[in-house]
Amino acid sequence: MKKNIGNKTPSLILLIILVGFPQISETIFSPSLPSIAEAFETSMKDAQLTMSVYFIAFAFGVFFFGRLSDKTGRRKAMLYGLFLYFVGNVLCLVANEMAVLLVARFIQAFGASVGSVVTQTILRESFSGVERHKLFAQISAALAFTPALGPLIGGFTDYYFGFKVVFLVLVAMSVIVFCYAFLRLPETALTTIEMKPILPIVKRMITNARLWRYGVLIGGINGVLFSYYTEAPFIFTQYFTLTSAMYGFLGVVVALASIAGAMLSKHLVSHTKPEKIIVHGLAIMLIGTLFATSVHFLPISLQMPTMIVSVFIILFGTGTALPNCLSLALIDFQDVIGSAGAIFSLGYYLLVSATIYGMSIFHNGTVLVMPLYFLALGIVMLLISLPLLNKKERCLE
Repeated sequence: MKKNIGNKTPSLILLIILVGFPQISETIFSPSLPSIAEAFETSMKDAQLTMSVYFIAFAFGVFFFGRLSDKTGRRKAMLYGLFLYFVGNVLCLVANEMAVLLVARFIQAFGASVGSVVTQTILRESFSGVERHKLFAQISAALAFTPALGPLIGGFTDYYFGFKVVFLVLVAMSVIVFCYAFLRLPETALTTIEMKPILPIVKRMITNARLWRYGVLIGGINGVLFSYYTEAPFIFTQYFTLTSAMYGFLGVVVALASIAGAMLSKHLVSHTKPEKIIVHGLAIMLIGTLFATSVHFLPISLQMPTMIVSVFIILFGTGTALPNCLSLALIDFQDVIGSAGAIFSLGYYLLVSATIYGMSIFHNGTVLVMPLYFLALGIVMLLISLPLLNKKERCLE
């Protein structure tokens, strides 16, 4: 039920755009990684640093804008972040060496992070209970298109016009999103926003075991998704020799898997405890990783179809689990939701960055390293999720 009835609630379409554009900004870059490595005369591992740098900046950005949204309000914080995002995109466009590009990506991601933390804060402070679970699932299903749009747009743009035009597309997108938010985003926070001292909130969060579990799960699931986008361009364009444009179409597989998982979660949450859905989703992910490890041992003609099916199963599982993790993570912190969301997002996005960096370290040009990496992550996450089924750890609303 709606809790913040005194303030206008933004439209669902606006919320989807605001929480989705950071994902497009990250994944539209993915097909260009081999081109960037060649243009800047650097290694594949160095090119992949542009992905991990993005999430390091994103992690600190969500903390900054989460706190700022408590001080200035959700609307002003969103507009400040979107302007900084525009600046970062312009710097990406004019970058002529890898060091400049890395700085530009940092600024771009720092600004883009506002779309994640402030939008989730708006959702959490405006809705509760089953309605919030369903809304997170609905937005997760819609957001599944954004990872698909990124590689599709980026792949075609890179193939026909070059990676510099990909940055130009991002500049145009940042202008459009800013204008839309400026015209349509209302202030949803309470009229008086009390800035809570940060240290007591951190202490509460550190001593909350359930929060730690959800943080690792959310960071791990997103780490799997974006590690795929870090490694997949090299697997499909170099190992399987697809063009960047053809690789872009594989984003549809990711989208369909995530949509199917989110819709299953939305259907199940009415009669199944969300903690149980999380465990089932991670188990499905593990099945996919086991299937993917067989690719290396199959005939060449079967390797790419098997990898595509495996990726679908993996992301179907994570798509089932993730909405429930996001919905349940901060229900003990509704009184400090803005600051708690900022601290929590800082933690799990640092974990996402570390996971992506791990993928770049293990990159060796073979098709087997990604499935084995995901298998290890999946086992850890499943073991961490099992105690959530314990009634003592479950938080009832």
